[in-house]
Amino acid sequence: MKSESLKAGTGIEGLDDILVGGFRRGRVYLLEGSPGTGKTTIAAQFLLEGAKHGEPGLYITLSETEEELRETAESHGWTFGSPNAIFELVPPESLLDDQQQQSLLYSSDLELGETTKRIFEAIEGKSPKRVVLDSLSEIRLLAQSSLRYRRQVLALKHYFSRNDATVLMLDDLTTENLDKTVHSVAHGVIRLEETAPDYGAERRRLRVIKYRGQRFRGGHHDMVIETGGVRVFPRLVSGEHRTEFKRETISSNSPALDKLLGGGIERGSSTLVLGPAGTGKSLVTLTFAVQAVERGEKAALFIFDEELGLLFERARGLGIDLQALQDGGNLLIEQVDAAEMSPGEFSQRVRSCVESLGARTVVIDSLNGYQQAMPEEKQLVLHMHELLQFLNRQGANTFLTVAQHGLVGDMQAPVDVTYLADTVVLLRYFEAAGRVRRAISIIKKRTSAHEDTIREYRIGSDGITLGEPLTNFQGVLRGVPEWIGENTLLNDGLA
Repeated sequence: MKSESLKAGTGIEGLDDILVGGFRRGRVYLLEGSPGTGKTTIAAQFLLEGAKHGEPGLYITLSETEEELRETAESHGWTFGSPNAIFELVPPESLLDDQQQQSLLYSSDLELGETTKRIFEAIEGKSPKRVVLDSLSEIRLLAQSSLRYRRQVLALKHYFSRNDATVLMLDDLTTENLDKTVHSVAHGVIRLEETAPDYGAERRRLRVIKYRGQRFRGGHHDMVIETGGVRVFPRLVSGEHRTEFKRETISSNSPALDKLLGGGIERGSSTLVLGPAGTGKSLVTLTFAVQAVERGEKAALFIFDEELGLLFERARGLGIDLQALQDGGNLLIEQVDAAEMSPGEFSQRVRSCVESLGARTVVIDSLNGYQQAMPEEKQLVLHMHELLQFLNRQGANTFLTVAQHGLVGDMQAPVDVTYLADTVVLLRYFEAAGRVRRAISIIKKRTSAHEDTIREYRIGSDGITLGEPLTNFQGVLRGVPEWIGENTLLNDGLA
């Protein structure tokens, strides 16, 4: 028997990746989380995936009506039909009638026994291979004590095991005391969580707490609920991805910029372009993206800060027709809303562009926008470390921009990722001869030697024009340089 047949896939690609194939057949699993975290949706996808392979499924519901479940399924475009079935388990009418209540026995004793009996009858009648029990909170309330609850769950587990069913038990964690009884009984436990940031859409994530006798991908994994079901984005582990490629030097379309960089950018490296707003950070990265397309490669731009229509218009004024490049199919441009997208989803999109679409140049503009998707700076650095390592190992060239606070003088970046990048390009404003000018320098390059000069540059209809090194100024990087002799500056139309 092939190892794949030992696993019951969930129908959710990302979750199956985390579980290394899915759930081991014939075992009981716990899916827990507060209301609204996606338990019902995942459970439904689990049954529908079984139906695709001819495995009969049964959804036993104690908390929702059959009508509510079918409405939920219809909202995703699903239909519960053969070989799946819904069994709505409600208390017998006699137990709801005040005149039939027992005086010597607690009604909960009768309800628990009757509930268990009806669950067994439902299993016997349909012999399902996949079962969902929703939810354990109702059984816990009927049991009234931790001991009775544990005995009841154990009885259900042994019964399901004898019937060779793969069972997903749902727990909405609505009881006052968070009983961990099922954690020790279940073969595996998955916890779903939801957080509400101060601004933007709610964020959902999951974590595999245990999976007995089976390795799995640990940590938190972002997820979303959308029309069509749940999508899970496995945490990126760069060490699991490595591709053989030729390390070569990639040039821009500016000989002067290539000279400043010591010949260009090495394949499979990351470049950080740092500077205040308006200094041309996006243009520098676009220069390399356009050059990649002209070489016949694919490039991907992820734009956080600028509206695409404005970006296209601005680039056109600089001699770059982004629309034509995009229509040609080799330039992929995506607007990213940091308030609506989790870091895990963003990493997955970047990964798809490289692995599925073959992008060899990736531009992230900017990290300021990316930071807004992160609750803490420390997490941003960890996410960026894994993402950059992944891209480097895939042989992709990554270009990141960071807008520093302020315009001249002492400036600070909102997050320091300079140590992560292989090359750091620094852009600055400075005042000279009664004009505001721009200067560029390379302050770090791991892969090769580079110029240690500071050059003035100008942005025009033909792109970036670089001048000679500013040898007779000092203090340019502070924004208020001091003239110490004759110097050649860029004049209008002259380099």
